Amino acid sequence: MFKNMYNWIDERLDITPMWRDIADHEVPEHVNPAHHFSAFVYCFGGLTFFITVIQILSGMFLTMYYVPDIINAYYSVDYLQHQVAFGAIVRGMHHWGASLVIVMMFLHTLRVFFTGSYKAPREMNWVVGMLIFFVMLGLGFTGYLLPWDNKAYYATKVGLEIAGSVPFLGDYIKELMNGGTIVGAQTLTRFFAIHVFFLPAALLALLAGHFFMIRKQGISGPL
Repeated sequence: MFKNMYNWIDERLDITPMWRDIADHEVPEHVNPAHHFSAFVYCFGGLTFFITVIQILSGMFLTMYYVPDIINAYYSVDYLQHQVAFGAIVRGMHHWGASLVIVMMFLHTLRVFFTGSYKAPREMNWVVGMLIFFVMLGLGFTGYLLPWDNKAYYATKVGLEIAGSVPFLGDYIKELMNGGTIVGAQTLTRFFAIHVFFLPAALLALLAGHFFMIRKQGISGPL
């Protein structure tokens, strides 16, 4: 049945050449852990993407129960944590994955820097990678407020004060994120919208560009 369905789609979209191009792409020897133990450092990028996929899938599950208002936000998280089947596991994956993805991105960035992979002709990919890093940091920061507990509330206040200290643009950034003079309902709504819609859209666009350039230029050689 699945073969017939695939053939039906392939006759209309001709997707077989695309899959063959991906499947026939050979991995360079210097990034194959079976040949070189040091090749494990080239796995950080793939691991970062793998954790990102987990974050997206677990986040989609969490939004099915989360209520983004100051009255019900905490109770919706508490309900998910204690009463929804596998809710605690999925929330734990999302919570710890948010920290782990930053660690893996940092290790990946170090690998790219120390192996000189940011040099020509890959300068644009380095810039896109840095933008992805900042988007990830933004996702971590905006997601921190969503449980609406005391730790999240006061940590967000500290973060907003730090954003407000940026020269020239600090006050505008703080006002844009805060939505008012206090951390309240408008802040929670903005953080939720930024966390669920704006930053993920930017992340997917940047990842698409990142993977396109990797496929076009290939994986950089050894140091």
